[in-house]
Amino acid sequence: MQPVKKAIIKGFLDMLPLCLAVIPWGILCGSLAIQNGFTALETQAMSLLVFAGSAQLVAIELMAGNTPLLTILFTTFIISSRHFLYGLAVRHKVIDQPMRWRLPVSFVLTDELFAFSHHRKAYRTKVRLVYALSAGFSFYIAWNIWTLIGIVAGSMLPDLTNLGLDFAIAATFIALVIPGIKNTASLVTVTVAGVTATWLKSTGFELWLVCSALLAMSAGYTTARLTAKKDTKT
Repeated sequence: MQPVKKAIIKGFLDMLPLCLAVIPWGILCGSLAIQNGFTALETQAMSLLVFAGSAQLVAIELMAGNTPLLTILFTTFIISSRHFLYGLAVRHKVIDQPMRWRLPVSFVLTDELFAFSHHRKAYRTKVRLVYALSAGFSFYIAWNIWTLIGIVAGSMLPDLTNLGLDFAIAATFIALVIPGIKNTASLVTVTVAGVTATWLKSTGFELWLVCSALLAMSAGYTTARLTAKKDTKT
């Protein structure tokens, strides 16, 4: 088998477990939008163009609650800002590649694909770029299929949010985050994020997600700096 074809198949198969893991998430996203007054076209277009599960769900809930536009924009910006960090993290691996490769990679660089990006040779060769695009676009196609199923289900069935499908969001991110906890700074970041998000949301604070993210990043950065200073002294 040719290396390119092998890379396409391997990218698809490696991403398949994550494609299946977000089935409840995608269905929830589609059905939640329909049940909050979005049209089928608007809902599907959001998945086609925005392609950001957590940002989509939060935006849908905020818009359904008549939240001010500035709050919606700021909240989704903070949620999606991690993709800027993903881009910076892999920039040195793709900087020498032509734009025709970099643009599609940047579009499909989700949490799931970023989890595949830590290999030192990732994105370095044509075969590895094909692998990344196969994995990324297979997830993109799957996400839109699950959204479509959610649209149909939301139009025909009662409120699906009572089925606990939103737990898929937490489960997916837990599976992605836990393996990344490799030092004290990352542990502090995750802990602060979880505790503050839970507490602020329980108080009904509108910007709970934004504030918990900023507090967690600040705590992680401070811990990393203190740890570095300690290592330097020793």
